[in-house]
Amino acid sequence: MIYKFCPAVLLLILSFSPGNLFFSETKNVKEIAKVIKTSSETNEEAIYNSLNSNQFALPQLESFKEALKGFYILKEKGLISKNILTLIDFSMSSNSKRLWVIDLTTNTILYNSLVAHGRNTGNEFATSFSNSPQSFKSSLGFYATGEIYSGKHGNSLKLDGLEKGINSNARERAVVIHGAEYVSNSFIQNNKRLGRSLGCPALPLELTDKIIQTIKDKSCLFIYFPSDSYKGASKLIS
Repeated sequence: MIYKFCPAVLLLILSFSPGNLFFSETKNVKEIAKVIKTSSETNEEAIYNSLNSNQFALPQLESFKEALKGFYILKEKGLISKNILTLIDFSMSSNSKRLWVIDLTTNTILYNSLVAHGRNTGNEFATSFSNSPQSFKSSLGFYATGEIYSGKHGNSLKLDGLEKGINSNARERAVVIHGAEYVSNSFIQNNKRLGRSLGCPALPLELTDKIIQTIKDKSCLFIYFPSDSYKGASKLIS
């Protein structure tokens, strides 16, 4: 791994003479680590603050920071290859646009869309998640997008769950990105909430092909929820 330190970190490191390091090595290392950690957090916030919203609403800062942390790790490991990040925030009402597709090369939000959660995950709000087959629930965490195929919902995009025990059964469960008529403002108006899937992050029909073409073939998808159990189990954001 190649570390890129901000000027404050470099100044702190260079300010320690060999003598100082010899007599107070533990203290100095802790101070360096603290500054590096703060610098990293500042960098994530800086990227967030520099996002070109493209007239869309911004995601929540916390969900974006977690998504970005995992994105960097997965990119380094070669599990994703594109600088495209798709963030779904399931802490938000299903009646709101809670999916973002972000081009991290230009720091531009490309799409902001409605997205469905699984029927057993909740009604208007998502509350329960599972990796189990036939649970009809959504799964949290990081995914790599796969290949496009034509199914009963038309063009759809396969997903590979990258977190064992959290979303690793995505292929087996046929959790994919597809379009659905129940993902629409008219459905919300008639039912007081968005429609629900069998666990798939379903999209509005008019945006499905555009989003799928943008994020296909090993880009990063992150489904966020402020879950302590997820944070404890995930090796990508802990």
